Amino acid sequence: MTDTLFALVSDWGALALALVTFLSCLAIPVPSSMMMLAAGAFAASGDLVLVQVSGAALAGAVLGDQAGYQIGRLGFSAAEGWLVRQPMRASVLARARATVHDKGGIAVFLSRWMFSVLGPYVNLIAGGASMRWTTFTLMGIAGEIVWVVVYVGVGYSAGSQLSQVTDLLTNVSGLATSLLVTVVLGVMLLRRQRRRRA
Repeated sequence: MTDTLFALVSDWGALALALVTFLSCLAIPVPSSMMMLAAGAFAASGDLVLVQVSGAALAGAVLGDQAGYQIGRLGFSAAEGWLVRQPMRASVLARARATVHDKGGIAVFLSRWMFSVLGPYVNLIAGGASMRWTTFTLMGIAGEIVWVVVYVGVGYSAGSQLSQVTDLLTNVSGLATSLLVTVVLGVMLLRRQRRRRA
């Protein structure tokens, strides 16, 4: 698998990165982070140009985020009439919208790089909850810059030790996502217990 990725990056360079980061933002399971690491390593050896691969990865990611946001907005518009028919669903929907409007910007930012597995779903939710487009876009671009700089930069710095660094980053990303899910579930359980007592 790693050899195939290296071949794609070395043969197609910036174009491959733009396409892969775009697809990853639509929840299509492609190894975008590994390809950015590989592109950084190829840039360090002089086979690719660092600015070009970084720019292409960023452009693909931002366009993918925008596509996910629009899909969420259009999909929700189609289902909204059905969702608000029942008062309980309408109430849950109103609370979800309020949460997205109040705290959605930080969720967009962190889901671009720290919890990147959640990014495509945050795009859909932000679009569906009608998060302000400017907030979504600015926080999304800021987060994608961090994602690209970290992965391409680490690949550039690692060079020949790329496989060891890839394993380390994969483990750290998985751990961060697991911790986030654990914390969210813990908070939900605590709130539920407080409601029962009240």
